[in-house]
Amino acid sequence: QVQLVESGGGLVQAGDSLSLSCAASGRAFSSYAVGWFRQAPGKEREFVAAISSSGGSQYYRDSLKGRFTISRDNAKNTVYLQMNTLEPEDTAVYYCTARFSPPHATYSGGYYRTRDWYDYWGQGTQVTVSA
Repeated sequence: QVQLVESGGGLVQAGDSLSLSCAASGRAFSSYAVGWFRQAPGKEREFVAAISSSGGSQYYRDSLKGRFTISRDNAKNTVYLQMNTLEPEDTAVYYCTARFSPPHATYSGGYYRTRDWYDYWGQGTQVTVSA
């Protein structure tokens, strides 16, 4: 099992940048695929970005490509989400999620974008972007 704790959220202005972290505890974090989802008030939780266990593959919501970057440091058991040029529409609770997916397991990007594919979730961190 793995436990996930998000951090780095806050209140920023439009155009600012913010970096979220997802710290994992538990064994073999380097065998877990990790994703970020977000949920705005009154809306469904939606896919933001994901990264394979090795870090070799990254997947993004089409509308966020170029502004958001996901990365990981397996030595630190941490996944990062760098968010640039933030917009008020990015306001949401951001959740980190993980699924056991060792490097030899190959899944298409569609799986990484699917909320139900993941097994573990953090409590979320609030990101608020003011106009």
